[in-house]
Amino acid sequence: MRSPVRLERRLEQPRWLNWSIPVISLVTALVLGAIVLWITGKNPLEVYDRILERGFLGKRPIQGTLITATPFAFTGLCAAVAFRMGVINIGGEGQFYVGAIGAAWVGIAMTGQPVGVAVVGMVVMGMLFGAAYGSIVGVLKARFNTNEIITSLMLNYIAGILLNYLIFNSRSYWRDPRSMGFPSGKPITERNEWTDYVVGGVKIPLGFLIAVIAAGAIWVLYKRTRFGFEVGVIADSPRAARYAGIRTRSTIVLVMALSGALAGLGGASDVGDFRHILDAKGLQLGGFGYTGIVVAALARFNPFSTLLVAFLLGGLTNAGYALQGPDFPSGLVGTLQGLILFTAVAGEILVRYRIRANRRRTQAVAS
Repeated sequence: MRSPVRLERRLEQPRWLNWSIPVISLVTALVLGAIVLWITGKNPLEVYDRILERGFLGKRPIQGTLITATPFAFTGLCAAVAFRMGVINIGGEGQFYVGAIGAAWVGIAMTGQPVGVAVVGMVVMGMLFGAAYGSIVGVLKARFNTNEIITSLMLNYIAGILLNYLIFNSRSYWRDPRSMGFPSGKPITERNEWTDYVVGGVKIPLGFLIAVIAAGAIWVLYKRTRFGFEVGVIADSPRAARYAGIRTRSTIVLVMALSGALAGLGGASDVGDFRHILDAKGLQLGGFGYTGIVVAALARFNPFSTLLVAFLLGGLTNAGYALQGPDFPSGLVGTLQGLILFTAVAGEILVRYRIRANRRRTQAVAS
């Protein structure tokens, strides 16, 4: 039976869709969330008011939201960089892990060095480890045409196994030899812990400021350079890009390396800004890489919008921690986040396609 409607690809995308569809998607998610809350016996207005109060209103809530949003910003940028070329990088989680491994190594080893030197070393090593891990997916995609979704996802599990081995199943350099009962990571030198910056009475993590700088650099790279132009051509038509003489294979590897470097930078921030150790269990429970995919999708792969969406989800997550209790199960916050993702995907479809009604052709029957 023929469907009464069909999706027709837009030849041109009006500019107003770029900002209106994400706003409409967010409003729709809030409406659907209100329905879910009402069905479960909660007052939606009261819940949303508490979310605003605990996540966004006041210096302390904003400070907590920035802390939660920092890893989301890096993994969101990681996903956005790859997705803009049409390469689906699901491996931000694993690249985040290995970046943390590299940064923790430098933070532990560089004792007695000037503070700035150690921080720069952690940033560089986190990026190098993440870039190397991300480039594995790029090489497999470029040389052997493997499915990057599968390879990047499998590499997440390998990175998780490596984390567990370094802390729980070996006497590695990263494991604290003083942790006898329950193994834990060796703390970095106190001098190498990253400092916060106070703006308007709010402490902003150094990692979030680095994410802002990274977003600006990505925008310039993709909008103002030849490399960004080539990435756009490959995204539109890989065949046309090859015909035009663009080196698609090397570009794929470079984009995946850049994507991994951003996730690795997030891992460095996790060690330097917040945990100050290589926390194998905490990293794997965070799920930062997978949340970054949601952030990138909501932001429509725009680096500056990625920061805004990371802040939004960070506030929602931070408020969710405060709301959890006997009368408010944690699953409701996860449901709200899932609705935001669902409406974001639906909105992306409406940006690319328009809905058309199928007109039935009637045939005249001679009497």
